[in-house]
Amino acid sequence: MTDNHRLSPGDTAPDFTLPDADGKDVSLSDYRGRKVIVYFYPAASTPGCTKQACDFRDNLAELNEAGITVLGISPDKPAKLAKFRDAEGLTFPLLSDPERTVLQQWGAFGEKKMYGKTVTGVIRSTFLVDEQGAIEVAQYNVRATGHVAKLRRDLSV
Repeated sequence: MTDNHRLSPGDTAPDFTLPDADGKDVSLSDYRGRKVIVYFYPAASTPGCTKQACDFRDNLAELNEAGITVLGISPDKPAKLAKFRDAEGLTFPLLSDPERTVLQQWGAFGEKKMYGKTVTGVIRSTFLVDEQGAIEVAQYNVRATGHVAKLRRDLSV
């Protein structure tokens, strides 16, 4: 799976329906008419993923004021996501993709370098989907730390 498909600005965002931390289905199409940040992260409650999620939480008011909703997606099961949400006081939906179907559709699962080795796993990625459902921003291999601040600068939020 070295040649995983990557999304680019202008592409139609692949629609999805995934369970949130409470097991309730959430679809990307539910947010049509709003801008949505969809970000993919490897695992709830790990140091980098916690830092990134807390950065989104801490910047959520400004993002929401700019008309942007945030959705986080990982392969974790809903129960683990609920624990993560509650422990960190996260106030945006965390979605569960244990089969990695959506991760693969968005090019956020595949080969990556980790500590100098090539491994297969979740590629930390962030996308901005516009009001019509098209990819406006596609970023792969983002850093957990400082990413939200950079995203806000890029989006002038």
